[in-house]
Amino acid sequence: MDASFSIWKMLAGVAFFLLAMNFMEASLKHLANRKFKLFIKYQTHNKLKAIGGGAIATGLLQSSSIVKLLVLSMVGAGVVQMENALAIILGSNLGSTFSSWIVALFGFDYNIENLMLPIAGVAGILMAFINTESKKYLWLKFMFSLAFLFIAFGFIKTGMEGFVKQTDLSVFTQYPVIVFLLLGVLLTAIVQSSSATMALALSALYTNAISLYVATAIILGSEIGTTLKLFFVPANGIAAKKRVALGNFLFNCITVFFIFILLWPINNLITNVLKITNKLFALVFFQTFINFCSIILFTPFLKVISRFLLKRFVNKQDESVFISQLPVTDATLALEALEKEVSHFILHVIEYSLNSFSINESINTHLPNHKNFSKKTVTEKYNYIKQLHGEMHGFCLKLQHNTTDKTESERIEQLISSIRNGMYAAKNIRDAQSDIAQMINSSNDVKYNFYQQATSRIIRFYQYIFTLLNKQKATTNLNDLSLAYNEVIQGYSKTLQSLYKEPLIHKINEIEISTLINFNREIYTSYKSILFSLKDYLLTHKEAEYFDGLPGFIR
Repeated sequence: MDASFSIWKMLAGVAFFLLAMNFMEASLKHLANRKFKLFIKYQTHNKLKAIGGGAIATGLLQSSSIVKLLVLSMVGAGVVQMENALAIILGSNLGSTFSSWIVALFGFDYNIENLMLPIAGVAGILMAFINTESKKYLWLKFMFSLAFLFIAFGFIKTGMEGFVKQTDLSVFTQYPVIVFLLLGVLLTAIVQSSSATMALALSALYTNAISLYVATAIILGSEIGTTLKLFFVPANGIAAKKRVALGNFLFNCITVFFIFILLWPINNLITNVLKITNKLFALVFFQTFINFCSIILFTPFLKVISRFLLKRFVNKQDESVFISQLPVTDATLALEALEKEVSHFILHVIEYSLNSFSINESINTHLPNHKNFSKKTVTEKYNYIKQLHGEMHGFCLKLQHNTTDKTESERIEQLISSIRNGMYAAKNIRDAQSDIAQMINSSNDVKYNFYQQATSRIIRFYQYIFTLLNKQKATTNLNDLSLAYNEVIQGYSKTLQSLYKEPLIHKINEIEISTLINFNREIYTSYKSILFSLKDYLLTHKEAEYFDGLPGFIR
């Protein structure tokens, strides 16, 4: 076996290892049901329970990523407070070492591949015959990924053994130890898995490619590299998630700094004082020791760290432009800003709706380049609109509480209705996404032509809506919106009737006709919602009441 082949086998092992980790995480995300989430939630009553809960959950799931991502979601939803979230993160870091112990205990002294190959084979074959949405499939996927993990580790181990036999490794001893720490950071940041870095370090240590001292430096670096993943997850999210990611990064960086200074004495402690002679166990013990030290170091200061983090990203969490940080004590000024924000919100809904149909240039909405909205994906745009809607709704309630003027109260009610219907319009488009994807990629001419016709209609519709939105309110009357509403009613009925024509039935099957009918309903319901959003924004209170009395059409 030549050196180049060994390197490629080792790299293939790393790729398989990462693939197995992804499979495992994907299956466990769906298996982590309400009971598991409640377990995490109820472990946050005090710091020690939170640390223990994070460690247990990560040890059972064999994935710190799942636990940390779940914590991010709970913090973002306000379910878990910052201090307790940080405690769970500390516990999760400790729990992540459990998988390293399994590899060190069973991955080298036992030919575990002989056991795992049958499990992977049987689970993989059964997966092909079971419904992908069933729990049985998810458990089989988990079993397959767990077995595949050890098979991949076998590739890494044998690849490393062949590489060591063919390569002079004495040159590596000339580098200072900080180089290996940086290597650990870089390697973990690239593969996005500290477990993969540990597997490589254990294999290199087992084959005497590196010393225990060098291996501990690499693992120390991996503790920093593994924190970078969380920064990418909340990059476009709310401030609370970014704070947790920053806290995790600070925990590991500060711990690594102090441990690195004492790296040689700690190595001496492990091998000479504690008498851990097995190098593999010594390395995993070192990883456990790092995370245990992090818990000891930071637990007494979690409240202080939490206060520090809560002051970060304060000015970046609001998606609003005009009402952000504006007090509601001056009702007149606040109401004027809210009017502008509603217009801003409706424009975003329009652009999101158009982009969902891959329409980017037909209507120039002149949106302010706030939070780089135009560069976001369709999903990110929808999440942005939801966040903006929530901020506006909260502002409206505060403003309503601070005014006693009847006219102002009625206007606030109208604006609340406007943003609510705008959100409905966006939600209808969101619900139609899967149908849009089907039709745009369909080989069936009927479905594809229906999509093209819908695209033409949505361009014409929003051109008219955009014209109304940019008119002066004084020149916008009830007839403008009533005309648009009547055209939508007629368009819905006409399109629905065309779907029941006899020639069409012979060109598409039952499921396809159902798809087109549901899609038609979602699109026209979205039209209706945006019109109701516009009428509450543009019309007077009495005109809006008259518009509400117009007959509906979605049945």
